[in-house]
Amino acid sequence: MKILGSFPKTRLRRLRKSKWLRNLISESNISHNDLVLPIFVREGKNKVEPIKSLPGVKRYSVDKLPVILNEVKRLKIPMIALFPFTPSHKKNNFGTEAINPNNLICKSLKFIKKKFPNVGIMCDVALDPYTSHGHDGIIINNKVDNDETIKILIKQSLLQAKMGCDVIAPSDMMDGRVGAIRKALDKNKFSNVSILSYAVKYASSFYGPFRDAVGSKSRLKKDKKTYQMDYRNSFESFREVGLDIKEGADMVLVKPGMIYLDIIKQIKDNFKIPVLAYQVSGEYALIKNGINKKLLNDESIIESIVSFKRAGASAIITYFALDIAKKIK
Repeated sequence: MKILGSFPKTRLRRLRKSKWLRNLISESNISHNDLVLPIFVREGKNKVEPIKSLPGVKRYSVDKLPVILNEVKRLKIPMIALFPFTPSHKKNNFGTEAINPNNLICKSLKFIKKKFPNVGIMCDVALDPYTSHGHDGIIINNKVDNDETIKILIKQSLLQAKMGCDVIAPSDMMDGRVGAIRKALDKNKFSNVSILSYAVKYASSFYGPFRDAVGSKSRLKKDKKTYQMDYRNSFESFREVGLDIKEGADMVLVKPGMIYLDIIKQIKDNFKIPVLAYQVSGEYALIKNGINKKLLNDESIIESIVSFKRAGASAIITYFALDIAKKIK
């Protein structure tokens, strides 16, 4: 049966017939410059500890950070994100370990800046790794108090900047904290320290493995829906981003990433600001476990990352950063 006459002159499959041609006309591509690697640090010496909830991810004592940072350097990943696993005895209701000049993050910053001066470092600003209740702020009258929390976040930010942090990343979702932190940084001659605001951080079920990795999951008795965003809302993200830009944010973050690609697209199209995406722990674990069970292949990792670029993300924070950099190298 002849059907050729019914086809149009344009055949889209002609542009897919070979790999070189697909590469030539591809719209969205990734490189090592698009990647940020989260790294978990712990106390002790000579420790490299697997994290059960995040297969393939480990916690490192400060002296063992070169194990992973040499790979970061070799693969030319431009920035890492540091997160602490704080011992229980150093946690309290006020998260005061966050402003201890000798805490894990401070020791890591000094070590990395001495040994790996060309690696960019992003540090989380929030209290959940340090509080005995697992919340991102100080609890007063059974509520996370916005303004009292900001007071300690300012101190935490200044301490991190003093220790060499390149990018301060407030993830706490307190109102007004970006402006307060920017003002304090500038006043204390840290005007060149950037702020990446977790402007669009949803109250998500996909953070579980991360909370386990920093040791806050078992302590958290209530959800964070009074300060993190409602996942049913979209336009609310415009207000969050607009306020944070006005307060001095240099970049903004959307978290989680994969299930909020529509938000990434809307923010990038409307604000024309660098937008980062966080492929969070739950998203990572789903893909990684699928690969381990041979339900998915490694190409699913690249596919997931390209989706962020396609949506408009400038960079992606992902636990797959090393795997991706090796594959595209």
